[in-house]
Amino acid sequence: MNRNINIETLKSVPQWDVVVIGGGATGLGTAVEAATRGYKTLLLEQHDFAKGTSSRSTKLVHGGVRYLAQGDIALVLEALKERGLLRQNAPHLVRNQAFIIPNYEWWGGPFYTIGLKVYDFMSGSLGLGPSEHISTETVMKAIPNLKKEGLSGGVIYYDGQFDDARLAINLAQTLEDNGGTAINYAKVVSLKKDMMGFVSGVTVIDEESGEEFNVKAKVVINATGVFADNIIQMDQPESKKTIVPSQGVHIILDKKFLQGDSAIMIPKTTDGRVLFAVPWHGKVVVGTTDTLMNDVSLEPRALPEEIDFILNTAADYLAFPPTRADVRSVFAGLRPLAAPSEEDEKTKEISRSHKIIISTTGLITITGGKWTTYRKMGEDTIEKAIMIGGLKEKPSVTAQMPIHGYVKNFDPTDHLHFYGSDAIKIKNIISGNPDLGKPIMEGFPNLKAEVIWAVREEMARTVEDFLARRCRWLLLDARASIQAAPVVAKLMGEELNYRRRWQREQIQEYTELAKGYILDD
Repeated sequence: MNRNINIETLKSVPQWDVVVIGGGATGLGTAVEAATRGYKTLLLEQHDFAKGTSSRSTKLVHGGVRYLAQGDIALVLEALKERGLLRQNAPHLVRNQAFIIPNYEWWGGPFYTIGLKVYDFMSGSLGLGPSEHISTETVMKAIPNLKKEGLSGGVIYYDGQFDDARLAINLAQTLEDNGGTAINYAKVVSLKKDMMGFVSGVTVIDEESGEEFNVKAKVVINATGVFADNIIQMDQPESKKTIVPSQGVHIILDKKFLQGDSAIMIPKTTDGRVLFAVPWHGKVVVGTTDTLMNDVSLEPRALPEEIDFILNTAADYLAFPPTRADVRSVFAGLRPLAAPSEEDEKTKEISRSHKIIISTTGLITITGGKWTTYRKMGEDTIEKAIMIGGLKEKPSVTAQMPIHGYVKNFDPTDHLHFYGSDAIKIKNIISGNPDLGKPIMEGFPNLKAEVIWAVREEMARTVEDFLARRCRWLLLDARASIQAAPVVAKLMGEELNYRRRWQREQIQEYTELAKGYILDD
């Protein structure tokens, strides 16, 4: 992916079939769906790909055990099917993960065993493994740090685990592999309309150069997540709110707090939520919360009570409870839930199903949903786009289509394995300059060559792009990532041909950002 080339493409195309606003999971899935059907497709993202919610998930590709408990059978069936397809199409990023529900109530074993057998049955041929009741000894062997007092066995089941931002980058590359065009730091500031009042394109500003472009399109799709209402109001200023932002917070702990390869799933906490502790990149992701928010932001911040909830709940189950001082990083994301019909409906009761809204002017808005169902959301949206834009009907091919980087056999101990088929190209960079094979910082696995690759092939434009999303350093250890920033800035500055002033500004900006991911002791 080359941003300069893509800007030139933007200038040269007189009319696009499909313009997608938003470079998160939904926008990328929709754009890939359009491009793979042969439609001339442009994706515009105001910041970086997956900057918002799509890089801040619990890192699960799952059917949603709790949605089953809520009776949302249709969503679970859809998600289980998509979970299997994603595992099949991106094996370098999605893996099977064992989850254990520890039982501290006599009824827990039979209750959850039966429920998860239903989950297995619904998975059909795309299941990842059978659930079963396991003994106390087996539970403790899998998760040595669990509290043993009162434990009466547990239930093991299987779901998917992945790297969300890496998948987003691979989807942007898949879009380009199939003739589409993706541009980050391209902000849509208004919608264009024809003489009949129908949406006919967008006005977009290149945030790097300040240049403004008028882009014509047969159909425009609003896939901006929690910012969807902003685009809707560009179209129809009097429109009512369609999005309820719900904040989900996660903390990152060292692996010693789990001491095993299995994840923990607490199906019902003190306030009815679900809590996960999941191994991820040698650390543990613990979360999440579900807090109704009034305002949306590109950089939401965890509330003190959310952090307390996670730490206190973890302390109820772990023999060595974590403290604020143990938190390597804390991050918050905003879920774009479709606004409920009842004003007092709680966020955990609002459906996670996606919703497609078509305005009288032809603007298509896709809201709700989750990472697992991103492909189906894109498929459903493009079916509507064919009708609205008068596009020639073509069938979807994404269900069986490998995602960029697809490789079936790889060494999971190789740090570069999550680049999939691109790993060999990064190794070729190192062959040309062995110094780039050295770590960015001693004690951490990321190599200097990864920075070069991210700039050349993954459209990384800032230090944050690399440390937050091309690799996951910001989320894994915010303090250490600040120490790595000067080396990353120097490598990026040289590759992008920017002066030292840019490097200094980038280090300063990144440091200020990363401080927001660090808990005060």
